[in-house]
Amino acid sequence: MNNLKITTNSDCLLQKNAITLQTKKMRLYFAIILATIPFLSKGSIGSDTLFLKEINVTAIKSTATESDKARAKTLIDRSTAERLGILSAKDATAIAPNFYIPDYGSRITSSIYVRGIGARIDQPVVGMNIDNIPLLNKDNYDFDISDIETMEIIRGPQSTLYGRNTMGGVINVQTISPFDYQGTRISLGYGNGNSINANIGYYNKTSEQFGLGATITYRHGSGFFKNNFNGENCDKENSGRISLKTIWKPKENIAIENAASSTIVHQGGYAYEYVKTGGIAYNDTCFYRRTSILDGLTIKANLEDVSISSITSYQFLNDNMTLDQDFLPQPYFTLTQKKKEHGITQDLIVKSNGNKKIKWLAGAFAFFKRTEMDAPVTFKQTGIEELIIKKPNEMNPIYPIEWDSNSFVLGSKFRMPSYGLAAYGEISIDIDKFTLTAGLRIDHEHTKLNYDSDCNTNYTIFHVTENSKEIYKHKEINIHTKGSLSKSFNELLPKISVIYKIKSNCHLFANLSKGYKAGGFNTQMFSDVLQQELMNEMGIDKLYTINEIIGYKPEKSWNYEIGGHITLADGKIQTEATAFYIDCRDQQLTVFPEGTTTGRIMANAGKSRSIGAEISVTARPVNRLTINASYGYTNAKFINFNDGQNNYSGKFVPYAPMNTLNASAAYSLRIGDGYLRYITFDASTTCAGKIYWNEKNSLHQNFYALLNAGIKLSAEKASLQIWAKNITGTQYSTFYFVSIKHEFLQRGKPARFGATIKINI
Repeated sequence: MNNLKITTNSDCLLQKNAITLQTKKMRLYFAIILATIPFLSKGSIGSDTLFLKEINVTAIKSTATESDKARAKTLIDRSTAERLGILSAKDATAIAPNFYIPDYGSRITSSIYVRGIGARIDQPVVGMNIDNIPLLNKDNYDFDISDIETMEIIRGPQSTLYGRNTMGGVINVQTISPFDYQGTRISLGYGNGNSINANIGYYNKTSEQFGLGATITYRHGSGFFKNNFNGENCDKENSGRISLKTIWKPKENIAIENAASSTIVHQGGYAYEYVKTGGIAYNDTCFYRRTSILDGLTIKANLEDVSISSITSYQFLNDNMTLDQDFLPQPYFTLTQKKKEHGITQDLIVKSNGNKKIKWLAGAFAFFKRTEMDAPVTFKQTGIEELIIKKPNEMNPIYPIEWDSNSFVLGSKFRMPSYGLAAYGEISIDIDKFTLTAGLRIDHEHTKLNYDSDCNTNYTIFHVTENSKEIYKHKEINIHTKGSLSKSFNELLPKISVIYKIKSNCHLFANLSKGYKAGGFNTQMFSDVLQQELMNEMGIDKLYTINEIIGYKPEKSWNYEIGGHITLADGKIQTEATAFYIDCRDQQLTVFPEGTTTGRIMANAGKSRSIGAEISVTARPVNRLTINASYGYTNAKFINFNDGQNNYSGKFVPYAPMNTLNASAAYSLRIGDGYLRYITFDASTTCAGKIYWNEKNSLHQNFYALLNAGIKLSAEKASLQIWAKNITGTQYSTFYFVSIKHEFLQRGKPARFGATIKINI
């Protein structure tokens, strides 16, 4: 094994060797990239020299273009997304500094970590908007978008303008507009693991007033990780997406845009490796199915003094998951979860027009979401023996218990309606070289949980003597728990920013802002609550009740940020640097309480803080050569966190990488005016770590690096790209969890190679 993927504090020698080896790899990666640059830069500068330019995507929700200078953001345009193979937010990991989305075993788990804060389950820490549609459920974040025009990753709290669950930032994705591009785009890619990516897009501007675009995306993969129990790959996947975008401009100052899409995801299983054996082996069927529908209507009207924007959306999500929750070859227990969710949102924004010293914005937002979920847990033979009857039988061996069947069900049904209302505003004032901006949001949210849980089973108590074993009693278990819980949250979310314009190409900024992530309910713990009720029927004391374990509080933060943007060499070089301090209260963490078997909960840590910095550089020093580099450092620790059994104060916050690093170089060599016109070479490295896996900091993933490269042959309307990812086959881990006190890891993908053909008609 060439890289230590998970270590303990006692593994000092192995850890040292792994770090040394990884350091050598890093030196090799940068040597390759840097050595390539002088060779590639031998091309001559012609009349077609490309320069960098500022692009502002968040125009709807900013008081002025200048206010965009106060954001720490990374912008990925269409050409960059195509060159790096970015089809989703997950693919942008580490390209934006301090931005990390681990590659978990399921697309249902879209966990995003920014600057030391994040979330594995329930409420997200980063918002996502697709063509202005604010996604209400992070379970729907991870899907492929073949027609990305721009992907904007804004780091730091954006709660004032975007509201709840954006304390880590916002991801804004805009798809290709038929007013900007016309024609047909066809793409077909194939790689090892029998991976297939096929896309077709049609864009037509039928008149000066109307345009439409339609895309179809299909993805297939046979997987890379084998389940040793049945000999089949456990990470198979099929997915598809259909989208339709229409833009109508009935008048010069009015634009009506509708973006609709439907996504289907079918996954075969989960590549969770048992740490004790180093292999994947589970016996029960695992799969995940998702069908989602998004439809968003954006209406913009530019009047003489103000502009008005209305964003309306409907969202539907249908999830179906079966999970071997113990991930072992023995029959312990299986979770089945079926969920349907309907949601609507409405955002209304009015802002001033024109180049005035005072600019303002005012808005109102509302959403309604209704979720219905059926999530039974089926206990099987080994689970019954080890988790249910073992303890009472040890306590009273004279009267042992035997279950009357090989399985029983802990049933849980939920109905969760929620709504939110908000009013917000922002004002900017230009004073000489300064731009002062102040904003405030009043946010209200109400959520309700209606639960209906039951368990109907039976067992037999025997009486054992020295010479016999006789039936003592038959016992029936009929547990039915039904009730309702509700929570309301009210928050004031202010923001203050100052921009100092040194020159037209140099800005400094400082931000003070409040972040907010809503509270909620631990629905995944109801099976454990039922199990505790069942054990209580058998004479074992309950460890907790519904009221003690189900709810969790909102997470809040104050973010202090300073930074700057500098553009040099007539736009050929752009740099951004930011330093931040985050004071976080009641940070939401996924934990596994003592005594739980099937459940995990969201709990609140008392206080934590995160300190860090980030820098990014984009440059085109010569014609057709592009260099990108970004680095982020985060030091996130608990200041006050005691779960009643352990004191984690001073420990690092788990799952958040301390370092993220990305560097890439791409050069297009001009061949001529014939059929083959350009050859493009590119090389990149993506790095992350150290990542602690638990609050005790006893397990972690070392700093690791992935080397990627490609070569692209371009004709006038077609191209062939040969690509390779994780060329050296670096072994690393992306996820860690515990089930019935057993530890499991999700391994990162191995070396991948393939080719992609693209045709533009």
